[in-house]
Amino acid sequence: MEWFKNLSKAIDYIEQNLDGDISYEEAAKIACCATNYFQRMFAYVTGITLVEYIGRRRMTQAAFELQIKNAKVLDIAMKYGYTSPTAFNRAFQSVHGITPAAAKSQGCQLRAYPPIKFSIQIQGGSEMPYRIEEKAPMRIVGVRIPLTQDMDKNYKLIPLFWKRTKQSEIFHQILNLASASEKRVFGISIYNASDEVYYYIATVTDKPVPEGMYEYEILASTWAVFESNGPFKESIQTIYKRFFTEWLPFSGYQYAEIADVEVYPVYNEGAVSGYAEIWMSIKKEKEN
Repeated sequence: MEWFKNLSKAIDYIEQNLDGDISYEEAAKIACCATNYFQRMFAYVTGITLVEYIGRRRMTQAAFELQIKNAKVLDIAMKYGYTSPTAFNRAFQSVHGITPAAAKSQGCQLRAYPPIKFSIQIQGGSEMPYRIEEKAPMRIVGVRIPLTQDMDKNYKLIPLFWKRTKQSEIFHQILNLASASEKRVFGISIYNASDEVYYYIATVTDKPVPEGMYEYEILASTWAVFESNGPFKESIQTIYKRFFTEWLPFSGYQYAEIADVEVYPVYNEGAVSGYAEIWMSIKKEKEN
């Protein structure tokens, strides 16, 4: 429950600074988590990225001011951080479908996006099977790509990365690295101390690192393990969202921010559906 309160405080900070500089780092600090984790959680909980949300809110306020205050387009553009009228026009039209100048006329149709408010609501009550496991440190070896702060881009980057990797010889090299008892391939988002984010396609192994690959040791942790059986992309995204919005707030645990792990049994390279597991690193909430 405390997690929702912190997220609401971060939204309040954004609202108070729509016409100024909004620091993602400060918003994340208010939400009590790392910057990239905050952006990822925000996207899962709200269904839109943080960048998109801020843009919608700013253009909503801009439209109100253009109509009610009859303000100059250039003044409103400057107020909301656009030094170029062209950039402001483009951002405004992406939200409202018309130009800022046209929005000054009565009778035109505009789109308002109110501030997000978080509240606990009764959901459908569908079950969410899970188990809690303690795992020792895990050394992974594989290939990786850097992720961006734009979650929309990441949603496109990761499937393309999987497709490219599975079609290459390196995917078979990764599978051959797996120990006899660990014939699985992992998709892992890892956030380091400098707030960089990498997504790995890797396996657990004690073998040497081949040329062109990377190794990383995932710290020992407590994990909430969820099972998925269906289309990989849709099923896994659903589990992430339900973890943050339904499971975590009532669990008595906090998000440990060590890694997000997708676990796939060795499967046909062309498979897009099947059994998988999601491991979310957790820790017990601090008692007040």
